Amino acid sequence: MRKAYPSDLSDDQWALIEPLIPTNSSGRPRQVDLREVFNAILYINRSGCQWDMLPHDFPAKSTVYDYFAQWRDDGTWQMMMDALRRLVRQAAGREPEPRTACIDSQTVKGTEVGGERGYDGGKKIRGVKRHIVVDSLGLLLAVMITAASLDDGTGAPGVLGRLTAAHLSRLEAVRGDMKYRNHALDAWLEATAAPYVVEVIERPPGSVGYVKLPKRWVVERTFAWIGRCRRNSRDYEWHPDSGEAFIKISSIHLMLKRMKPDESRPLPPFKYRKNQEIITG
Repeated sequence: MRKAYPSDLSDDQWALIEPLIPTNSSGRPRQVDLREVFNAILYINRSGCQWDMLPHDFPAKSTVYDYFAQWRDDGTWQMMMDALRRLVRQAAGREPEPRTACIDSQTVKGTEVGGERGYDGGKKIRGVKRHIVVDSLGLLLAVMITAASLDDGTGAPGVLGRLTAAHLSRLEAVRGDMKYRNHALDAWLEATAAPYVVEVIERPPGSVGYVKLPKRWVVERTFAWIGRCRRNSRDYEWHPDSGEAFIKISSIHLMLKRMKPDESRPLPPFKYRKNQEIITG
């Protein structure tokens, strides 16, 4: 019995996610402990370590990666994320599927491994751009990674096109910033007969610097949640779908902890530092 890592699932969290793991209907029975495989993937995502530096008390790196890639390619990560999001929404007294959503992008630096890369002239960053759509609680609906050079409005049809029929069942509006006032996006919405409208939330006239925009600040908070996992501090992946998978895994881990908090590892209370208390009053 190994010593637990902070990223490990509790018994209650594992009981919630285990039924969502695909069963092996053919071939030899599984001999690997899937809970340990899942914990290993969470460890890599949270710590940001390389696959080759996975601690030896987890299953073999090749085994863990094979499951990660299999669940990435067959849609398991998306399925898990959708199922948990419905549970979180129902626990909060909401309908399983959202009526409103928010869209935004985040540019992050790339690394020397290659893959999808571009230069974002506005942010002065060479790397990738993460396009996400979240519900009104900030829970992830869809994600797409592109070169950082792609304009938000031009890339919006790609990520909006990943919304499933279930996502669209109640969706009436998707809120975004000024970059989503885009002719190509408008043409795509008309051509696809989208059942929702894209609402642009503008900055107050004359505002300078960061402004908390009503109704769409939740997507900014989602990026902050994603950033807690060090694997997402930069884009380390050769293939965009691997980077998208790690963002989905971050969302899955967040929702598991929200549904079944681990009482043995309570979160520390949030406190302002003294200088912040003076500034904020």
